[in-house]
Amino acid sequence: MPVLVITGTGTEVGKTVTTAAVAAAALAAGRSVAVLKPAQTGVRPDERGDADEVARLAGAVTTAELARYPEPLAPATAARRAGLAPVRPHQVAEAAQKLAAEHDLVLVEGAGGLLVRFDETGGTLADAAALLGAPVLVVAPAGLGTLNATELTARELRCRQLELLGVVIGSWPASPDLAMRCNVTDLPEVAGAPLLGALPAGAGALSPAAFRAAAPGWLAPRLAGSWEAQAFRAREAA
Repeated sequence: MPVLVITGTGTEVGKTVTTAAVAAAALAAGRSVAVLKPAQTGVRPDERGDADEVARLAGAVTTAELARYPEPLAPATAARRAGLAPVRPHQVAEAAQKLAAEHDLVLVEGAGGLLVRFDETGGTLADAAALLGAPVLVVAPAGLGTLNATELTARELRCRQLELLGVVIGSWPASPDLAMRCNVTDLPEVAGAPLLGALPAGAGALSPAAFRAAAPGWLAPRLAGSWEAQAFRAREAA
């Protein structure tokens, strides 16, 4: 798995912090890691972007951006409004392949959900994943409504014959409600793929040292961690 594409069921679901956790766990396992953010939106040239945040939390990763647009919009819309060239799926694939030649793991973090458009022709992160032949990790919220969005994302991946590696809950609260506790069981069923972790709410606010030490415990062995779905379900149901 030299390249892993990370998407979400929507915006603000914890993709960047999850990407940082996957990077931190891989680094702790002795792997070299690169993080590619194809299109960074809503950030000025002098501001830190998502890839910078991953590096701050995870540690010694190589970071790369292909384009940056100032308005917090879908990449295709942000590019058009800024009068800048859009990012195209083949550029994402080419950049990821170059990074993969020099790193053990390349994490490609998308913007928003799987089908958010990069360009005016409708190119998406899913198209880049197809060009790469890379598996996709879906980050989902914990609460009510997540089952529908997760299943729709999983169905689209299957329609495109892309591998869904699994689902990670991007933010798990200290006091989950009934829907959240039930979703731990239902998410892998609707996704047709395993639950591969759950990040505690507020994980991104931890100090980098604390984040790096804890990250492997939030992720399953498939992601170089020690988290176990069965034990998590049993604990949260208690």
